[in-house]
Formats: sequence, C-alpha cells, structure tokens
Amino acid sequence: MRERWLDGVEKRARDSLPAAVYRYLMQGAREGVSAAEAVSAWQSVRFVPHVLRDVTEVDTATTLLGTPVATPVGIAPTTLQRAVHPEGELAMARATAAAGSLMVVSSNAGTRFAEIGATGVSWWLQAYVPADRSLAEPLLARAVEAGAKAVVLTVDTPVVGTKYDGDNETIWDLLPGDVLRVNFDDGYDDRPGAAKATDLGVGDIAWLGEITGLPVVAKGVVRPDDARRCVQAGCAAIWVSNHGGRQLDRTISTAAALPAIASAIGPTAELYVDGGIRSGLDVMAATALGARGVFLGRLPVLSLAGGEQSVRRLHAELADELVEAMRLGGCTRLSDTPAIVSHDPGNRL
Repeated sequence: MRERWLDGVEKRARDSLPAAVYRYLMQGAREGVSAAEAVSAWQSVRFVPHVLRDVTEVDTATTLLGTPVATPVGIAPTTLQRAVHPEGELAMARATAAAGSLMVVSSNAGTRFAEIGATGVSWWLQAYVPADRSLAEPLLARAVEAGAKAVVLTVDTPVVGTKYDGDNETIWDLLPGDVLRVNFDDGYDDRPGAAKATDLGVGDIAWLGEITGLPVVAKGVVRPDDARRCVQAGCAAIWVSNHGGRQLDRTISTAAALPAIASAIGPTAELYVDGGIRSGLDVMAATALGARGVFLGRLPVLSLAGGEQSVRRLHAELADELVEAMRLGGCTRLSDTPAIVSHDPGNRL
C-alpha cells in the first residue's frame, strides 16, 4: 500500500527542527486535552454517499469574502514561521499563491507585510486588539497598504493560555530578534496599553471595520450565541476555532461546535473552521457540516520545515484527496456535500 505523504509531515518536522521549536508548534494549553482531541473529532464524522452519479468533473472552487480560491482550504495564521524556515511567511505565501489559495498572516509575523503582499498571494491580517486601541492603528494601516483584504479578529485570547515546558529549553531561548513582530512600531511592547485587551467586546468589530475599511472575521468562536452576536455587530464571517487547543483547555472540538453555529447564523455570514484537519476527507466533512472555508494551522507550518516545495505539495495532496473524497461521495460541487453527512449518532441514514 502506498504510504501517505501527509502522514509523514509531523515526523519530518520533528526530525529537522530544534526540539524547542517543534514542541512549541505541537503543544496545547495546560494538559493538552483539546489539542489531543482535534484530529479524532473529524474522524468521527460519517458519510452516507450517493452512488450512480456522474462524477467525471468535480469542482472544488469557491470564494472566501469574494476572493476566488481553487479549494476551500486556506492557511491559518501561525507565528514564528521564520523559526521553522528562514524564508518563513514568504515561502508560505509563494506556495499558497501557486495553489490558488488564501493565507492569513499573523500580526506577529517575522516578515514585512509589504514583502508578503509582493508575492501576489491573497491574504488577510490576523489581529489582536491591545488595551489601548490607538496602538493598533499603525499595524492595521501597514496591512491595508500592503493589500490585506480582510481583518481576522482573534476573540479567544484576553490572555495567553498557559503551556508547560518543564525545565526544557524553550523557543524563546533560541529566537533571534528579527523573526517576530517586525510590523509593529519600535518599542511597542513597552508602551502603556500594549497588552492584549481584556475588555474586548462587540464594539471592537465595528471599530476595526471602520478604521481599515475591510470586512472583519471573528476567529475563536465555539458558541452559537456568540456567533450570532458577532454577526449582529457586523462580522462578515465567523471562524470556528479553539486556537488549536492552545487557549482554554478542555474546550469543545471544532468538529463538534461547527453544526450548531452553522444552524445559528445560516446564510447571514460566511462560516470557516480550523483545528485538527489533516486530510481531504476532513475537508469534505467540514464543508458538509456547514463550513465555506477550512483553514489549516499546524499542518502547513510543519510542512514549512521542508521549505516552499513541501508546502506546495501539502496543497496539492489535500486537493487530490478532496477530489477523490467528493467523487466517492457522489458530489460534484462543494454544495453537494451537506447531503451526504450523517447527523445521526447511530450513523443511520
């Protein structure tokens, strides 16, 4: 049986990266319960495939806030990409552009926004809001000037969740100064009000939209009532995420959270999901449960350890797997996939 290339991504990264870097990428908050459950949660989704359908032509394309993409798979924001590979966000951006996909860039990126935009990739900015909102304005302006097409507001991080390193060397012991937060003003972190806002509210959604002129996405939502509040406040999209299990441990999996949020917001906003997605089958499960966009965090940054070509292969392998899954499910378009998912706990039709 042919070995699945994607199954080796994690091992190749572990073998090539410093132990502290690999541990940072993989660790979850506290006991790591949510991080550990993410993959198996998608594997528990069951399909009831159609047969006797013409699946000669399968269309995986869609749009995300008006941006055409070849598949629903995008790149979630991850920091410290230049600690994984010297080209960091630039390699990720070039590979993502070549795949006809979309990339969300961390506000903590180690590459200038203008350089990322110059690759031609379609990209959005991920943002944290500081206690003093005015301190965010220069960063947001740089992103807009460099061509960001949306702002992804991370809503689940009033403080950073605790991770355990024991007595081991940490990634912070290894980092040179130029691989992180290069788009912030000099001295930003020393200014009063630079810490993350613990009073983040729905009013910040409108403020971000007004100051940037861009659509706002709320990332980190796992409750239907919160999703409705975000949409009512002006969000163009809701992103179901538990931050890769890196914030509140024991938070519900995104696979479990997605259906209720899809039902709660209906067509009023676009719906995205991340967390534990490792295959084309997982991508199809996510679209079947209501997601328009499916974002990957750990998988592409682990692939980045092998450079741009490795990230390109990641995109290609997932696209091939998605096409095969849709054919076997009797689906020729992403909009067909909700009809083949089983919502019954006994997995009956």
